[in-house]
Amino acid sequence: MAPPAPRSPGVLYWAPRLSLGALAIAFLIHLNHPASSFSLFSPNTIPNSDSAITAKTYCYTSVLTSAGSSREADCFSISPDGRFTKVFHSAEDVLIVGDNDYVNEVGGDNMVVEMKAGHVIPGIWDGHGHLIQYGEFLHSVDLFGASSVEMVRGRIRGYLKERKREGSDVGSKENWARGVGWDQMVLGEMPSAAMLDSDPALKGKYIMLDRVDVHCTWVSQAILDLIPAESLPEEVPGGEIIREPGMGVFCDNAMDIVTSLWPKPDAERKKTFLKSAMKELHKVGLVGMNDAGVTPADLKVFDEASRIEDWWTLRVYAMVECGERNVFCPLEADSVRTQHEDGMLTIRSVKLFADGALGSWGSAMIDPYSDKPSTRGSLLVNGSTLESLARSWSNAGYQVNIHAIGDLANRYAIDALEAALKDACDLSDGKTLKDCQQTSHRFRIEHSQIIHPTDQARIRDLGIIPSIQPTHATSDMAYAESRLGSERTATEAYRMRSLVHELGVQPVLGSDFPVEPPNPFEGMYAAVTRKNPHTGKGADGGDKGWYTDEALSLEEALAGFTKGVAGGMFTEGKTGVIEEGAFADWVVLDEPFEVLAARDNGEGLRKIKVRETWVGGRKVYDREEKVEKKMVNNGEEGVREGL
Repeated sequence: MAPPAPRSPGVLYWAPRLSLGALAIAFLIHLNHPASSFSLFSPNTIPNSDSAITAKTYCYTSVLTSAGSSREADCFSISPDGRFTKVFHSAEDVLIVGDNDYVNEVGGDNMVVEMKAGHVIPGIWDGHGHLIQYGEFLHSVDLFGASSVEMVRGRIRGYLKERKREGSDVGSKENWARGVGWDQMVLGEMPSAAMLDSDPALKGKYIMLDRVDVHCTWVSQAILDLIPAESLPEEVPGGEIIREPGMGVFCDNAMDIVTSLWPKPDAERKKTFLKSAMKELHKVGLVGMNDAGVTPADLKVFDEASRIEDWWTLRVYAMVECGERNVFCPLEADSVRTQHEDGMLTIRSVKLFADGALGSWGSAMIDPYSDKPSTRGSLLVNGSTLESLARSWSNAGYQVNIHAIGDLANRYAIDALEAALKDACDLSDGKTLKDCQQTSHRFRIEHSQIIHPTDQARIRDLGIIPSIQPTHATSDMAYAESRLGSERTATEAYRMRSLVHELGVQPVLGSDFPVEPPNPFEGMYAAVTRKNPHTGKGADGGDKGWYTDEALSLEEALAGFTKGVAGGMFTEGKTGVIEEGAFADWVVLDEPFEVLAARDNGEGLRKIKVRETWVGGRKVYDREEKVEKKMVNNGEEGVREGL
């Protein structure tokens, strides 16, 4: 690229630095003239002042550039393509275009500076979630926390009544009523189809309700009547049909019997789900997420929407899940593989499944369950097939991510990933499998929930990335020890601190939404305190956290939702940080992050409310604008109070 043409001397040329006093004066001017932005120099004093503004600078009360960083900053500049070009402190650094190489190269001379209140942290990512499913949840029956079957029925009745008022035919054969969040441990009994049909308002309706972990689904009699008798085998490999106290619940691979009959939403409906999900995720400070299992058909919807729709404002790193789970579908995967230059959609990884969930005794264990000695859970695929799949996908150039919760499933996942690394890595130059893994492959185990000590060491030696959801520990703590026994819980389950400090592993942290709420501050709270973020209580209902020797520090928790996710998707230096060259994503809080987190004896972390969320230099959520809009809609125009 040719050097920029020489410019005539002017204020920008002769005054390369702006003092803190000048910045303060500019800020006072801004307060008395409440425009959204301003230039620090009048057009009459700027050479070539008719040139277009090519970059923008924002100054806040403080800027945390990355988890654990000691770098002092309160301002940053952004290029037109949505990247940070300069990060600096207003008292010490340059605030003018004359020192901005990007603007010089494109010939611009003027920079807009916006002074803003608030304290900035890097854009937060969720390392494991499900975008369409979360959007669908927002449009379905919320069953989380339902403590009785009657409460479930009441919520469904309310949902159907509201949808009917809107003119919807939900509950019909063509448009099933959907819900998620029930838990037989909370209900006090395993549900059945008869429990739904006993309510006259629900009898004959087509209803499908997913368990809290989405590893079982509960259906109405109308749906059972659609299933041919020959499709109900006594046993389902990798799954279970629950028959007591009655038919109606299908788990893991047995769910396919039901979902094959479900009239799935069309592409436009899925776009509605995606739009709703992104809007809600921005409210809690999320700028991006790892979508842990998306079919090629849905990824085509993602790709189209991300290129043409203005509402696509969330960065998505998606894992391919074949239309039929645990198969090799390279042609379908290659047809949707992509990496958008703007970072809004990346598809380069694949999701495999080793086992089910702990709550339904579906996690595959080496030894029997303590509270159900007749079972060790179930593998969704045998070890040799899992290994073959991992090798095939790795050889096809994909990052391999395996769902594994139980210790047997985690062992088989490690076996499979180690075999894939041995296939793919050239060790002739003295490199190890760990070197090869960290540089080129970054295979992950999604959930990494219960891992035998021997296999924990193998994760360290191979450099396999554990992808962990801290709120799973605090949601499961009510029954995990009864499932696993005290020794297995203490040495294998829900490891976090030991992974970081003893094994030297940087985990990816996330929520698994909609299984858990997507609020990352609640996830950080669960990681730091090992207590329920909704109640602030431990396993026994007291103030003590659960197995706190596995708690992370605040810095480590923030790193897991920022830099940890970046490492798990090959974007270190581009996401989860505020530094030159990174995507311009940030979150604004009312006070410094560590101050808010420490409030109320550490309870403040779970109560943090986001002020603004920005993606690619574009504001995608503003709490104040939402309040103003609500007041206008309520006919309360005027000065806001108590905000």
